Amino acid sequence: MHGRLAENAVLLEAVAQGAGELPEIVRVGVCVPCPYLSQAETLLSGSRVAWGVQDVSANKVGAFTGEVAADMAAEFGSLFAIVGHSERRAYHAESAGLVAVKTQRALEAGLTPIVCVGETLEQRESGETEQVVGSQLDEVLTALSVEDAARIVVAYEPVWAIGTGKSATSQQAQDVHAFLRSRLAAKHADVADVPVLYGGSVKPDNAEELFRQQDIDGGLIGGASLKGQDFLAICKAAGAVSVVQ
Repeated sequence: MHGRLAENAVLLEAVAQGAGELPEIVRVGVCVPCPYLSQAETLLSGSRVAWGVQDVSANKVGAFTGEVAADMAAEFGSLFAIVGHSERRAYHAESAGLVAVKTQRALEAGLTPIVCVGETLEQRESGETEQVVGSQLDEVLTALSVEDAARIVVAYEPVWAIGTGKSATSQQAQDVHAFLRSRLAAKHADVADVPVLYGGSVKPDNAEELFRQQDIDGGLIGGASLKGQDFLAICKAAGAVSVVQ
């Protein structure tokens, strides 16, 4: 819940300009608060930067005051919709089942859902990481056809490494990504190559090391995305890794 019109314009214009200098293989997107979708569409149309929303309703239409339907977001040229973000799960008690329905609504609207999964510090310390993230992802995969499952993006958010003073090593992140990749492959071979992003406090100084891991395909950037210079530095790290690989 950041941003105002004037500061958005500075940020989005800087990102659009910087993205134009990246290798073609690097995809860049921003997910903005819904009131700013029109602004994002205006400023980013024709650039290399796609845009989307931070959440969508599980309902298609109706008397659901305050909700934003996936079809509404699509009308503003949105490509992405984040679903199941750790803050939505924590602050709004969103269940894995609800996230699965939101994923379906996004797909039906032609959006690419970025499905977030992740465990808390207590769950990690109890050795429940794979059980937690596996069940969160499986709930979504079970609800989708193979064709639809191949259209999603997955983002791993280690909740325990966000704002806690603790940090995940690149190897810890890779281990969970490899596990998630195996769950995707278990759905079908066509789903095995779904992008899996890392969302655990990616910063300019750790981005390249993270992106060099075999099963980390990119980042879901939090605080660093509010600073154009930092966000573009992370994008450039992705570009450097892609060129080498």
